[in-house]
Amino acid sequence: MSAAPTSIQRLVTSGTFELDGGSWDVDNNIWIVGDEKNVVVFDAAHTAQPIIDAVGGRNVVAVICTHGHNDHVTVAPELAAALDAPVLLHPADDVLWRMTHPDDDFRAVTDGLVLTVGGVELRALHTPGHSPGSVCWYAPDLGAVFSGDTLFSGGPGATGRSYSDFPTILESIKDRLGTLPGPTVVYTGHGDTTTVGDEIVHYDDWVARGS
Repeated sequence: MSAAPTSIQRLVTSGTFELDGGSWDVDNNIWIVGDEKNVVVFDAAHTAQPIIDAVGGRNVVAVICTHGHNDHVTVAPELAAALDAPVLLHPADDVLWRMTHPDDDFRAVTDGLVLTVGGVELRALHTPGHSPGSVCWYAPDLGAVFSGDTLFSGGPGATGRSYSDFPTILESIKDRLGTLPGPTVVYTGHGDTTTVGDEIVHYDDWVARGS
């Protein structure tokens, strides 16, 4: 009997994003990727139980935080304990992580790290700009990239707050995401999916627009 194909499941939770003294209501995408036995969870937003329910007893290889903003790591330690899984985050976002979880640790992600789940490879692409440690995860066999808040339907992620930089996110999108095949589906941290090709054609407009 052949193995079940790898699936991409979307879950949305709601809460707040808080930074620089401000607070904003947000809806976050959580992506659960894997097969009937093993999955990874992209981002740990707001509330643990809906994520645990969606995992449905499967083995969780890792809880992957695409970056350290509070709305993406809210319940990461809680999930790690409940699911017996490591939390993965790029160490350049340690300062952001500590704002939410001062006493909890994570496992460091390095550029080029490869995880295998459900028979497919997920490759870490360090894409700073939205935050210093933002990482997108590319799954070539799925024609997919999980972009966190680096790239959305409509352009780059926000860079108007602490630890972010607009020229840096543009460089990351051009040099890392822009080199992926155009049909690659971008599974974003908020909102609708898009494709690399549909977004990168607007690159010159983003440069002209400024931050």
